Amino acid sequence: MTTNRYSPTIRRRRLAAELRRLREERGLTIEQVAAQIDWHPTKLSRVETGKQAVQPSEVRGLLEVLDAPPEQRDALIALAREARLRGWWRAFGEAVPDWFAVYVGLESEATSLRLYESEFIPGLLQTEDYARAVHRATRVGAREEEIDRLVAVRMARQELLHSDKAPQLWMVLDEAVIRRRVGGPDVMRAQLKRLVEASRMPNITLQVLPFSVGAHAGMDGGFHILTFEPYADDVVYIEYRTGSFYLEKKWEIEQYTLVFDHLRAAALPTEASTELIAQAADELQ
Repeated sequence: MTTNRYSPTIRRRRLAAELRRLREERGLTIEQVAAQIDWHPTKLSRVETGKQAVQPSEVRGLLEVLDAPPEQRDALIALAREARLRGWWRAFGEAVPDWFAVYVGLESEATSLRLYESEFIPGLLQTEDYARAVHRATRVGAREEEIDRLVAVRMARQELLHSDKAPQLWMVLDEAVIRRRVGGPDVMRAQLKRLVEASRMPNITLQVLPFSVGAHAGMDGGFHILTFEPYADDVVYIEYRTGSFYLEKKWEIEQYTLVFDHLRAAALPTEASTELIAQAADELQ
């Protein structure tokens, strides 16, 4: 079991946003500031986008150039220290590649998660057997010990839903997700029962988008919307086979929020969704 749920990811992003805001308020370019602290402009750009950690001493020098107020300097230097700590997922080594480590860190700090999935049950609610079947199918050529580590990471992530910091989780699942027999009838039946149990948790809202809806707003694929109120702006996460990308522009967030709103409006109500999932489980008897 993972006991330390610390995540430095959102702290790095908060620090990045504050440093960028200070520079822009001073009317300075990245090149001008980088020259004053003897950095390459690329380094400052990466720091301002949260892609590179920075030493507290470097932040102190940067804040002097930006003429930050003393009380703000202390807060941002402390944030820089926190941003350099190891996230809990680092204990799993290569089972959490850098591109996915960013998501796990954000997930650990989110106040709410809105998920649409069209292919499989979201990782936070997968049973161990279902997760193993998914990884065996999608990780073509992976050794069994690699699969074991990937499953262990997925199970560790689920502790979040039972922690003091548990986010509000709202999921819309395409009906195909509950109909596809991943791992065989027994594995799938147990997985569907797990969904029914999860739907009763106070922080989880679960809806199914039925086949009868026909064409819908989410036909171009699944996505996650992560919210961090009041600490940072929303982020949209989209994953593909060898990596992922994040959408953070205001218009992008608004577009995906609109799509999610359309999906939840078209989906079955929560009670009817739970009944459909339970029925699908019974059909596997």
